[in-house]
Amino acid sequence: MWNISNIKQARTNEKIYAKEIRVIAADGSQAGIMGVRAALEMAEKEGLDLVEISPDAVPPVCKIMDYGKYRYSQARKAKENKKRQTIVHLKEIKMSPTIDKHDYDFKTKHVKEFLAAGDKVMVKIEFKGRQMAYTQFGTKILTQLIQELEGLAIVESPPKMEGRRMITILSPAPVKG
Repeated sequence: MWNISNIKQARTNEKIYAKEIRVIAADGSQAGIMGVRAALEMAEKEGLDLVEISPDAVPPVCKIMDYGKYRYSQARKAKENKKRQTIVHLKEIKMSPTIDKHDYDFKTKHVKEFLAAGDKVMVKIEFKGRQMAYTQFGTKILTQLIQELEGLAIVESPPKMEGRRMITILSPAPVKG
């Protein structure tokens, strides 16, 4: 069940405090600019509510409608928008500068799976102790990985040192269709 309490509450009926408002009738036609009292009387005659649709306009725009239906349609729109948005996660793969061929292939396979799922991947190479003197091994591993993933990934951040780690960030390549 979706929650309609997150939807911004529009001012209705007596809660509208502007002196003059632009009124749109229930059938969608322009009723013109008038005072709030006159607009409330029009809405009351039709058995509907006066709802402030555009409070930032000068004068504010209000529409005569059923407020319950308006809130329901706003909730539906919010739910549809939430469905359409895509969430990109940042996955992390850790390697060592002395990684074995089999481990390298295994982790490369995981990077490909993450990219295929539409996630970004951060590949880290951790240097321990005396390995800091041989950072070229880390650069070699990351450049090899980037070359293998050509066409599947875009290098968002090239390999760079951050403390005792060498990091690169890869994002999925756009699908050509």
